[in-house]
Amino acid sequence: MQHNVIEELRWRGMIQDIMPGLEEQLLKEMTAGYVGFDPTSDSLHVGNLLPIMLLKHFQLGGHKPFALVGGATGMVGDPSGKSAERNLLDEATLQHNVASVEKQLKRFLDFETGDNKAELVNNYDWMKDFSFLEFIRDVGKYITVNYMMAKDSVKKRIETGISFTEFSYQLLQGYDFLHLYQTNNVKVQFGGSDQWGNITTGTELVRKKAGGEAYAFTCPLLTKADGGKFGKTESGTVWLDAEKTSPYEFYQFWLKSTDADIPKLMRFYSLKSKTEIEAIEATHNEAPHLRTMQRALAEEVTERVHGKEALEAAIAASNILFGKSTTDDLKKLSERDFLAVFEGVKQASVTKADLSAGISIVELLGSRTGFLSSNGEAKRELKGNAISVNKEKVQEGLMVDTSYLINDKYILIGKGKSTNFIVVAM
Repeated sequence: MQHNVIEELRWRGMIQDIMPGLEEQLLKEMTAGYVGFDPTSDSLHVGNLLPIMLLKHFQLGGHKPFALVGGATGMVGDPSGKSAERNLLDEATLQHNVASVEKQLKRFLDFETGDNKAELVNNYDWMKDFSFLEFIRDVGKYITVNYMMAKDSVKKRIETGISFTEFSYQLLQGYDFLHLYQTNNVKVQFGGSDQWGNITTGTELVRKKAGGEAYAFTCPLLTKADGGKFGKTESGTVWLDAEKTSPYEFYQFWLKSTDADIPKLMRFYSLKSKTEIEAIEATHNEAPHLRTMQRALAEEVTERVHGKEALEAAIAASNILFGKSTTDDLKKLSERDFLAVFEGVKQASVTKADLSAGISIVELLGSRTGFLSSNGEAKRELKGNAISVNKEKVQEGLMVDTSYLINDKYILIGKGKSTNFIVVAM
C-alpha cells in the first residue's frame, strides 16, 4: 500500500459518509471498488471528474478500481437529485454515449499495469438477458417497498410524481453492486452524497442475498461558496470533451475560481501531495492577486484532461489578453477560441470585396468601423504609436487587406494595452 486511502481523502475533505469498517478493510488487503457513470451524454463533465478522483486515489493506494458505464441503467435514469422525470434515450444514442464515456475514462486510471490495474465494465452485459420476472423474483424479493420509499431520492419525488421506471432504479444499481461483488469480489462503491441511498441498497443486497459484507462511500456534492452549482458557467456545463468545452475554456474555468473556492477545489482535483498543496496555498496567500493556486490547478487539470500540447495552447491563448503575444499566436487560435478570448469585445463588419482591394488603416479605424470617433482621431492615435493590428504596432500609411484575416474572417485592432476591437469580414 502506498498510503492510507481514507486518511488521504479525509484531509482532502472528500468524505461525506462512510460505512463503519471500510478503513480497516482497506488497511487489511487490496480491495476492489467501483464508481458508476450513467451515459446520459456523450461526454463526462467536471462534476464527474470528482468520483474519478476518488477512484484515482483508491488505485494509488494500492486498490483495484472498476469504472462501470451504465449501458442498462442509462436506459432508465437515476432520479437522485432530479425534480422531474428524465427523457429516455434511444438505443443508438445510448450506445454512442457509452463508447464516448468509456474512451474518456481510460485517460484517468491505469488500465495496463499491476495487480490493481483498473477495469471497465458495462452493466448492460449482465442485464440484457435478465428477464423482468427473474429480476423481481431474484432481486426485488430482498428489498421492501418501505425501505425504497425511505430513500431521499424517492421521498423528494413522491409529491410531484415518480414513475415505476425511476422508482426501480435503486434496485438496478443495487444489483450492479451485488453482481460485481459475486463476480469480481468488489466490496466498495463510491459516489456523490446524493447516491448514498442507491449505494446502501447495494450493500443490503450483498448482505441479504450473498451473505457478504460491502461498503458505501460518498463524497460531498460540490457547490461554490456563493451557493451556485459547481461545473456550470454562463455558457453551460464544463465538459471534458474538447469539442464541447475547448481546452482554453476549460483552463479559464479553473483560472477564474474564486479565492473562497480554490482551497477546496485544489484538494479535490489536484494529485499533488499535502505538503505541495499547503506550500502553494501559503505562496498564494502572500499575494492572492497573482492567483497562484488557480494557475497551479488550471495547469494540472487541463494537462490531465487534454494533454500537454493543449495546455500550452490554452496558456498562449490566455496570454493574448495580457499583451504577451504575437500575430502568430493569434493565427494559431481556432475560431471558437478566438471568440472566447475576445468575448464581449465590440465588433464592426466590412465586406471581403472592399478588404480585398485594401482599406487604409485610418479609414478602418474611423469612418469604416467607428472604432474611433473620426479619421482625425485615428491619425492622432497612429502618430502616438498607440494602434496595433493583430498585436503588431502599425503606422498611418498601412493598407489593410485580406492577408490580415485570422481564420479567414477576423482582424483584431488594439488601442493601447487594453482596448480591443474586432473587424469581421463578411
